[in-house]
Amino acid sequence: MNTGQWIDALRGARRSAQEKVGRRGPGPGAFLLVGAAGGALGALAAHLMDPDRGRSRRARYADQATAMARDAGRALRHGGRVARATIAGKSAALTQGHGGAVMPNDAALAGKVETELFRNPDVPKGAINVNAEQGIVVLRGEVPDAAMREHLEHAARKIPGVWEVENLLHLPDEPAPTERATSGSA
Repeated sequence: MNTGQWIDALRGARRSAQEKVGRRGPGPGAFLLVGAAGGALGALAAHLMDPDRGRSRRARYADQATAMARDAGRALRHGGRVARATIAGKSAALTQGHGGAVMPNDAALAGKVETELFRNPDVPKGAINVNAEQGIVVLRGEVPDAAMREHLEHAARKIPGVWEVENLLHLPDEPAPTERATSGSA
């Protein structure tokens, strides 16, 4: 095989490869991109390797990069401390009641609410039932007037360890709230 035949064979192989790929090679945009990137790298090299000021520029950029890394490390450590403190605070809030006291169990909380509410001699002690479950206090029963119903709810909310109060108290001429829900569906 002579040189001409080799060249023809290479051209044929190139054409078949280009047909398989579906294009003829890089377009003019690729050459512009490579040229712009090369020009930018050359300008950077000239800026950093300048015989008069290159050494001071390299030292300044190294100092700036070190300071940026140090500041980023400080910010990450600060964010970690904030996250740990927030998690510790939320965890303490879940395990403790209001005022920093340890949250009592359900029976103790119900007893505490009964003691506070029944101190008032006007409250009908046998007509009110107090239940507690995981910090939620449920008041059931009959009270003489609407003002007492509101007063008992507000008084129960103020007790440490109470997270929520469900007031199912009713007046003598009203049906109990649970009865009202079932009688409306019948």
